[in-house]
Amino acid sequence: MEHKPDTIKVSASHKEEIFATHAELHVTVKGSSLISGNETMKKAKEVNQLLEALKQTGVKEEAVTLQGVNVSTSTGAVLKSSTASYRLKIRCEDLAKFAEILDVVASQKNAALTQTDWKYDEDATREAVLLTTLEKAKSKAAKIAQTMGVKLLGVYELIENVFDEEATMPFQPQMKAAFRSAPEEPSLGMDVQHTKTIHVNVDIWYRVSEF
Repeated sequence: MEHKPDTIKVSASHKEEIFATHAELHVTVKGSSLISGNETMKKAKEVNQLLEALKQTGVKEEAVTLQGVNVSTSTGAVLKSSTASYRLKIRCEDLAKFAEILDVVASQKNAALTQTDWKYDEDATREAVLLTTLEKAKSKAAKIAQTMGVKLLGVYELIENVFDEEATMPFQPQMKAAFRSAPEEPSLGMDVQHTKTIHVNVDIWYRVSEF
């Protein structure tokens, strides 16, 4: 049986809040006709209306992509006149315009926001939080060793846990509705949350000299 050296266990944690760098809005547009392929954006009237309105807020054409099309038909046969629901993804690079984009979507009679994905540049933050946590653990271990009259000889075992705490963005009923009439004065009707907290916890067993 392997003999475990004399050790002391130290736990430390640190967390830091970061802001989203951009967002991806998922929007469904109900169209009066079925258009597929590369012509969707130009020939699907309801989709094109949304794109033109988004351009007024500075959203570039390449920032909007077609994710899929769902066909609706009462006859069981797919015809040229069949209605369709177009699933779009809008990339919002400038979060200062996020509210304006939401109002544009809300003003469209046949459009509905279904989901928002917040994106973060978090790699550098994760590394910085980990280093800060390790420094905390090292300082704590040094103080404990000094108080107990032993010397730190090295690290015997280290366990690292990293997790995110991200608040959700709740939908109000008027934003959740599948399709609705355009309001006289477009309103967000929802809370906007675009931060997350990166939390790092470490448990470190330090080898120490004999007590």
